[in-house]
Amino acid sequence: MVTGLASDLTELIPLALVIALSPLTIIPAILMLHTPRPRPTSLAFLGGWVLGVGVITAAAVAASELADGLDRKSPAAPYVRIVIGAALVIFGGYRWFTRNRAQHTPKWLTAMTSAGPGRAFLTGVTLTVANVKVFAMCAAAGAAIGTAALGRTGAWQAVAVFTALASISVALPVLGYLVAGKQLDEPLNKLKRWMEDNHSAMVGVILVVIGAALLYKGIHSL
Repeated sequence: MVTGLASDLTELIPLALVIALSPLTIIPAILMLHTPRPRPTSLAFLGGWVLGVGVITAAAVAASELADGLDRKSPAAPYVRIVIGAALVIFGGYRWFTRNRAQHTPKWLTAMTSAGPGRAFLTGVTLTVANVKVFAMCAAAGAAIGTAALGRTGAWQAVAVFTALASISVALPVLGYLVAGKQLDEPLNKLKRWMEDNHSAMVGVILVVIGAALLYKGIHSL
């Protein structure tokens, strides 16, 4: 079980990094620190984000359990990896070739600086569902977990690990602010600006590399 979980993490870590390094993951978390009540509001956003990622991933695992069970390898597993890998390569190529397009933080997102804890929690949940990239990565992770023959306990442990990894870039600024307060304002604002300027190229490369690895593993497993 431990070996299977460790092997499965080699697929989950890259998928989680795609979410963690996305501007629409990091930027909202930073914006929540500029609200009238930054500490409770940012913690509420973190809670909503973790819930959204966990529920989407768990739903994909549950779908796999209904289809094939969680205790044996699914014959569809190689094909799942191939489809996901091909989709990631295509999308990554698109992001790379459109990397020079101007990127701006949406007005609705910058308006979140007036949010309170309740609105921040709902925003955290909504962004995991409405962001196609986040939703797709969670679904892909759930499919990978559900077809890895980890058993029920191992599968839910993998969901927890994936959720934690995918949420780490939200958790770090939020928890860091609890300790350091406004001393983090300038470094976080610099990070926000850098992400806005460079995220397309960075995400494009990551998606292509991860997609190629999944394609190779899927084809090799046939």
